[in-house]
Formats: sequence, structure tokens, C-alpha cells
Amino acid sequence: MARAHWGCCPWLVILCAYAWGYPEPADLGREDVRNCSINPPYLPITVVNTTVRLTALRQELQTQNLSAYIIPDTDAHMSEYLGTPDKRHSWITGFTGSAGTAVVTMQKATLWTDSRYWTQAERQMDCNWELHKQVGATPIVTWLLTEIPAGGRVGFDPFLLSIDSWKSYDLALQGSDRQLVSITVNLVDLVWGSERPLLPSQPIYALQEAFTGSTWQEKVSDIRSQMQKHSKAPTAVLLSSLDETAWLFNLRSSDIPYNPFFYSYTLLTDSDIRLFANKSRFSSETLRYLNSSCTGLMCVQLEDYSQVRDSVQAYASGDVRIWIGTSYTTYGVYEVIPEEKLVTDTYSPVMVTKAVKNSKEQALLKASHVRDAVAVIRYLVWLEKNVPKGTVDEFLGAEMVNKFRGEEEFSSGPSFETISASGLNAALAHYSPTKELNRKLSTDEMYLLDSGGQYWDGTTDITRTVHWGTPSAFQKETYTRVLIGNIDLSRLVFPAPTSGQLMDAFARRALWNVGLNYGHGTGHGIGNFLGVHEWPVGFHSSAVALDKGMFTSIEPGYYKDGEFGIRIEDVVLVVEAKTKYPGTYLTFEVVSLVPYDRNLIDVSLLSAEHLQYLNLYYQTIREKVGPELQRRQLLEEHAWLQRHTEPLSARAPGTASLASLLTASALALLGWSV
Repeated sequence: MARAHWGCCPWLVILCAYAWGYPEPADLGREDVRNCSINPPYLPITVVNTTVRLTALRQELQTQNLSAYIIPDTDAHMSEYLGTPDKRHSWITGFTGSAGTAVVTMQKATLWTDSRYWTQAERQMDCNWELHKQVGATPIVTWLLTEIPAGGRVGFDPFLLSIDSWKSYDLALQGSDRQLVSITVNLVDLVWGSERPLLPSQPIYALQEAFTGSTWQEKVSDIRSQMQKHSKAPTAVLLSSLDETAWLFNLRSSDIPYNPFFYSYTLLTDSDIRLFANKSRFSSETLRYLNSSCTGLMCVQLEDYSQVRDSVQAYASGDVRIWIGTSYTTYGVYEVIPEEKLVTDTYSPVMVTKAVKNSKEQALLKASHVRDAVAVIRYLVWLEKNVPKGTVDEFLGAEMVNKFRGEEEFSSGPSFETISASGLNAALAHYSPTKELNRKLSTDEMYLLDSGGQYWDGTTDITRTVHWGTPSAFQKETYTRVLIGNIDLSRLVFPAPTSGQLMDAFARRALWNVGLNYGHGTGHGIGNFLGVHEWPVGFHSSAVALDKGMFTSIEPGYYKDGEFGIRIEDVVLVVEAKTKYPGTYLTFEVVSLVPYDRNLIDVSLLSAEHLQYLNLYYQTIREKVGPELQRRQLLEEHAWLQRHTEPLSARAPGTASLASLLTASALALLGWSV
């Protein structure tokens, strides 16, 4: 899981947040923490003064004859995380949250964001800004119609609006005598000027063959074959999402936080290949790898990143048909392709193809999860020793788990910002600690760790919730019901292919039975040293049907506001199921290999089938992770693993609290029996 919280594309975050009746906050009508009505105004010390920035931006609006300017929180590739040069939204508003739209007129500046960020926005924005507690094009346009006169022009950067977003604004403004105006020069960039962070310059490199499932030539041939078989006979595929180009050519870099991507587009035609990127970042070795010195079918011609719009427009002037995935294509390139020359699907053929891993890719991703389990187990052992001392806070915890991962072979950093949350902080939908703001871990509270790693052979994402003391009966019940949901979905057998949306209820049923629920999606796809949220796989409404070879997370949860939060997340592989009668049926194989917290399991709620499943899973963990711990002489961690994977039974609830463990250990040292 991570920033686009739990199973949602960036443009589906809000939809998913409320898809299951997630309640709106009780403070919907509360007063702003700022007081802008007094002189001088009362403002939190965390606000950013934006007066000079807004004055300069309004001068640009005048130059362009605009009445308003829309500033989304996106980049030109609809990325989940933004590189520092693309954080225009944060720079102009002072608000650093990851979801929101700013609108600036000659008189007013407004931010539109959802309930996760209301308090944060008030603490970061000065009195130049109004906060609107709504999202979407419709309320923004409704407001614009009251603020700008008839004949007004509303400007936007076409590379920062998805096709669907542009259509929403355009439709809402139709018949209003206001015009939506595409301006390819970003006005915030003009104002930001020399202070804007430089674009990345680090090398773009090719993955070693050992870490790729197919050569780029094989992938290109496959996509071209799909083009030939398509009923509308497209002559080209345009790739806009950064992970598409990275996957297609087996290239990686580090332009985007937590993701090994680089700024790029690809136009793959039936006769040539054009890769749009910063040419200076390719070594001579990588250029040879891409066959960039020739012009044949399997030669990659490098063109400057900034030329993609002109190049696509020139190509579209011929007798061609361009295949795009509308989810990640922006209006910036869409508007230069005549409608009759477009072939559209929700997702591009590359996005759909890379969702199904071949046997080598599956083996690589599984191997990365074994090493990742070692890192997480080392961290859990470290916590058990140090939390009782009162020396561990959430931020230190996040640093330590990242440290342990960094010591694993092929490590390339975390796959998202670690969620290290103790007690009531774990109930927050969007929480990560900072050095300045964090909470001490305690044996009296639950602790939720949602973290992952990037490795050359795979990307990982796992969540475990633990309690080192004596949990309440309600905490044990809710944890166990979340675990049941995880198990029920993980052991599900279903016909191939089946939409993940149809399976979502299995993860919620144990909670629903007692009137509980969670307000986020149940899972998302995951890549091979790519994105931790890899679309279009998962259990959300826009996901493709699950099929053999896909990886997805399964992550039900429960959150008691102001008290605690629970989430149990595993990554699973879709595999063939063995059924009594012939047929093509599928199920899941869990590849995350860290035990659940026995201290939180109420075995009386588990059926015989649940216990059998858990014990088989624990045996698998012993067989796959145990030898790796022994090989590396991690004897303390191996002993921990053995204790935490002892078979569970209805009569023996398993490992007790940390206090009882310490007591038992002390008695054993004295030679007493227990």
C-alpha cells in the first residue's frame, strides 16, 4: 500500500476512499485553525508565505489574458509520486499533501482537497488561500462560474490533465460563455524560474539480463503482434506512463521517489521505435544495447523528451492509427491526434501485458520476497528487544526497517514511504512519521508497519500489525476478523478469468458479520523492480480480470478512530487451482513470508480450515525463510521464526505476550520447568 491509498490509481483515490461508506470526518463544519479576520492574522508557524508567488503568477495570467488558472497535483505521466521539479502545486500553495487542485484567479486563490488533508492544508497555507472541502471538476467549475465573468478564459497546462479530467472540465463549462484554454508553457514554472529544482541527470541504465523476464526485442515484437491482431489495426502505440517505457526496454533510473523510473515517452510504430528522453543520460553502452545507431525495425531512435508532442503530431498527419491507454495519457498529447486516428482502451497493451509475469519474472519476484522477509523479521526481533526499553519511536522504527532492507542483496531502497504507526496514529488513513512529529512505541499499544523494498529482482509491500503487551478482547477480535478476511480471500478458488471486484467481499465478510468494515481498497498489483502499485491489477472497479501470472496484494484492515489501526497485507501470485473436477480455475499463492502476530489471534474465532491454512503457511515460511536465516548465521532471528511459526490449534492459542515470553525465558535460565 502507500500514497494512493490501498488499491487505487491516483485518479481513483477519492472514489476508493469512500467506496465502502467510509464516514466523512466529524469536523466537516469545524472552524479553520487559521484566523484571517484579525490584523495581523493568526497563522500556525508551519504556513508558507505565498504573496510574492501569487503576485507573479497573476502577472502571467494577465499576459495570457486569463481569468483563472488550474493547477493540478500531477505530472505529465499521471505518476503516483512526483519528482521534485513537478511539485508545482506544493510550491504555489505551500500545501504538501498528495491530493488537491489549486485554482488562481485575479482576486482569489483556492485549494480543493479531500478530508484526509483539511487540517494539514490549514496549517500550511497562508491567508491568501481559501480551502474548499470538495473534490472534482464539477464543484470547481461551479465556483469558477461565480468568480469569473462571461467571456472569461480558464487556462491549464494540457500535460497535467488526464483525458478524463479535461473532458470533465470541458463538459462542465459548455454553454457558460467561459473558455477552457490549453497553454503548453506551464505558468507556475515561469514564476518558479531558477528556483525550480533541476530535471534529473543521473544515468538511465539497462537492467542486467539476470533480472529481466524477456529481452526488449521480444517485448517489442509481442506488442507489434498485438497491434496486427487488433480489429482496428493500429499502426502505433503511444506510451505515456513511466513504468511502461521502463518495462518495455528493461531500463531504469531514479527520477521519481521510490520508483526506478525516468522521464520518458515511447512511440512504437509498425516500422520504427522512438524513445523520448534526455539523450545525455544514456551511456555509449546503453545506446549500443538499444541499437540506437541504426533505423531498422529493432532500432531505438532517441528523441528529446520535450519533442514528444511535435513528433506525435507529425506522425498523426499521415495515414496512421495511434493506440493509447486513456488512463495515463494526458491531454497534452491527446489533443494533437485527430479523433479518427485514435484507437483507445482504458489501459495500453503494454500496461496489460506487463501485468502478467512469465515464469522467470515470477521466480525473481518470489526470491525478492524471501530476502525481504529476512529484513522484516530482523526488524521485528529488534523491536521485541528495544520497545520495552522505551527507546523506540515511529520515525526510528521506519529508519531501522529501511536499514535492514538496505543490507539485503540487490536492494535499491524503499518502495514507498514507510508507514510506521503506533496506537491512535495507526487509525489515520494517511500517516507517516517525521523526525519532528512521531509517537513512542509502547508495549501497551498496537503497532502497524506498512513497508516495502525495491530490489533488482522485485518490488515488495507487506503490512504487519503487532502488540507486545496484553491486547483488549476487542483488539484481538478485530485483528482476528481481519486475518480471517485475508485468509478467506487468499484461499479462494475462482474461475479464470474473474474480476477482482467480485472477490472483494470475501476480505470483508468476517468484519461485515459483526457490523464492521474498512474504508480503503483491498489490493493492488505490484511490479518487478517497478511500481509498488502496478495497475491495472487488483480488486477495484477499474481493474482487469485476474488471470494466471498476476501478482496482487491482499490487505484488509480495521481502524478504530483515536485508538488503533489494523492491517494485514500479503502479496500473492495468481496460480492454477487443483479442483476435484476438470475446469480452468485459479487461486492465490502467498509470496509474503512473515508470520502474523500470535498474540493478537483469537483462535476461538478460527475454523478448522483457517487453522489448517495458517499452519501450512507457517510451514512454508519455515521451509523458505528458515534456511536463509541459518545460512547467514542469524540464529536469534531463526529461533524467533521457529517460535512464531509453531502450529496453532483451537486448544493452544500460541505465543503469549512479550511479558510472559520474558518470564518463561528467565525461568528456563534458572532450570525451572514451565
